Amino acid sequence: MTPTDPTYLALRMKAVESLLIEKGIVSSEAIEAITDAYERDIGPMRGAAVVARAWVDDDYKRRLLSDAPAAVAELGIGGFGAETLVVVPNTARIHNVVVCTLCSCYPWALLGLPPRWYKTPEYRARVVRWPRRVLTEFGLTLPNDVEIRVWDSSSEARYMVRPQRPAGTDGLAERELAALVTRDAMIGTGVVSNPAS
Repeated sequence: MTPTDPTYLALRMKAVESLLIEKGIVSSEAIEAITDAYERDIGPMRGAAVVARAWVDDDYKRRLLSDAPAAVAELGIGGFGAETLVVVPNTARIHNVVVCTLCSCYPWALLGLPPRWYKTPEYRARVVRWPRRVLTEFGLTLPNDVEIRVWDSSSEARYMVRPQRPAGTDGLAERELAALVTRDAMIGTGVVSNPAS
């Protein structure tokens, strides 16, 4: 087992967590509450709400694409990477995907905890070199005429994809639209689908 092996990292994290609980520095309930907040409340539902707002409000969409930190602050979102947020829009001709080649910079405030695969050396190296192949491995096969742009997140710019709104969703309310948006679509390894199709 190597220090970069996910199993090793999980065991090490569990050991640190156990030590903090044993020493009375933090309770298991507090750890559960923090984990739950990041998985359910802090993200990716917040990011999904931002995407849905941009889909229904053209003025908000313009503000989001020109000054994402200010636009997400309008919805009460800040900190944890939101202050350096850059939002890139998918179109019929351009598909964006996000990576952090140096570590795992990620807009936690909008997307919650980064998925395990996002932090692996394999994803970080391969998506830059062979994005179309990597996306296919995620189950996303794009037409050859769609340009794929890879955005490298860092502490200075944490990227989020604004996925395309799926066809046939004109009658849905903003909250219903937000429920369609997935974390993977906001990273670019997935797209938003119309559940009716």
